[in-house]
Amino acid sequence: MSSFTDLPIVSPLHNGKEWALRKNFIYEIGFLGSGDKIIVPDGFITDFASVPRIFWSILPSIGKYSSASILHDYLYFSKIKSRKESDKIFYEAMLVSGVKKWKAKIIHKIVRIFGAKPYKKSKRYIIEPLDGYVEVGKIE
Repeated sequence: MSSFTDLPIVSPLHNGKEWALRKNFIYEIGFLGSGDKIIVPDGFITDFASVPRIFWSILPSIGKYSSASILHDYLYFSKIKSRKESDKIFYEAMLVSGVKKWKAKIIHKIVRIFGAKPYKKSKRYIIEPLDGYVEVGKIE
């Protein structure tokens, strides 16, 4: 079964909305040691789950799905997988993280319905750990 190799280590940014990954974050697809893995690099910026504030009481931006959300943000940013593959990996990663199946299905359905535009125009960036900021794109 797929797995995260560790918990994410993040630091908040001054804007209060985003977090910077402070250590490479790895997700292994398939079984441990399969060699098929996604490495989210140190310095990647995430907002965790991109949920409109009005829905936070039902689905907060941080929860059991946080690790899966970082992974999903990176997959959309990097385009190393198709959108469909990225969303499938996100669903699987939520289950691996202990998200209840019914909730993971709802979140996955929402991502499938509303994710096309964010996938095409992912506005994320990476902070270079030693060199300050290198801006690749901005979050609206």
